[in-house]
Amino acid sequence: MSRFVNVAAAQLGPIARSETKKQVVDRLLAHLHQAKKMDVDVVVFPELALTTFFPRWFSEDIADFDCFYETQMPGPDTQPLFDAAAKLQIGFYLGYAELVIENGVKRRFNVSILVDKTGTIVGKYRKVHLPGHGQDEPWRAFQHLEKYYFEPGHEFGVWSAFGGVMGMALCNDRRWSETYRVMGLKGVEMVMLGYNTPVHNPPAPEHDDLSMFHNHLVMQAGAYQNGTWVVGVAKAGSEEGIEMIGGSAIIAPSGEIVAACSTKGDELAIARCDLDLCHSYKSTTFNFERHRRPEAYGLISSQRGAVVPWA
Repeated sequence: MSRFVNVAAAQLGPIARSETKKQVVDRLLAHLHQAKKMDVDVVVFPELALTTFFPRWFSEDIADFDCFYETQMPGPDTQPLFDAAAKLQIGFYLGYAELVIENGVKRRFNVSILVDKTGTIVGKYRKVHLPGHGQDEPWRAFQHLEKYYFEPGHEFGVWSAFGGVMGMALCNDRRWSETYRVMGLKGVEMVMLGYNTPVHNPPAPEHDDLSMFHNHLVMQAGAYQNGTWVVGVAKAGSEEGIEMIGGSAIIAPSGEIVAACSTKGDELAIARCDLDLCHSYKSTTFNFERHRRPEAYGLISSQRGAVVPWA
């Protein structure tokens, strides 16, 4: 018997800096209620879904931006999401900024959580591949200071939920094949990932016209090469004057896009995902146990940057 999971990619339009957490949470709640009417099991929200994408601004005192971080989850602002999940019997993935105090030191992470149908957190992921830069670069039209505002995470986990093996990633993670492969080696059947991607790339503007192509390319390749569903969900539209690409999509283990958002506003894309379809790829072309040769891949974990052997 096939294992089906009804999934909604819950794209969000732009979030203004002036928008309160309650206003944003109300938008997320509207997505949950709409998804429930369509018999959805789990709703996937974007990266940093509770705030505007604040790493586009620099502050010499990083604490000036502490208002954008969550110090507890759920907290007073987000508790209604968990209450709704339990009442509606619907799960969700949520990306947000996390601030924790460990040994008296403030630590900041770009995180996502997976919440089951009882409103219980079953997994948390801290973003591994932080893009952008870690210092003020005022020459840019806008900045991308994730390396300044966040510490990197260190692992890709999987969790048992919704009848299958679920994984999580965030934004820039989707561009790196290792993201999917590590979870693939753990038997992942669905990777949920939220993102915030601007159309314009200040260091490489020649890439701008290819941003949507690259977005889908990496997710489709990751899905196919690891025999897994991938649910990529954006914050889209013109946010604080910065155009975001959108392009939220649900991708099958075949690499095919089976559902996608067509606007740059608040929108749901829904698909009935057969987790057992993963087996068709995991047991044939991408049968890891039969075909992988890890003894030939040593450089992947032992070396960071590219080195030309004869240079």
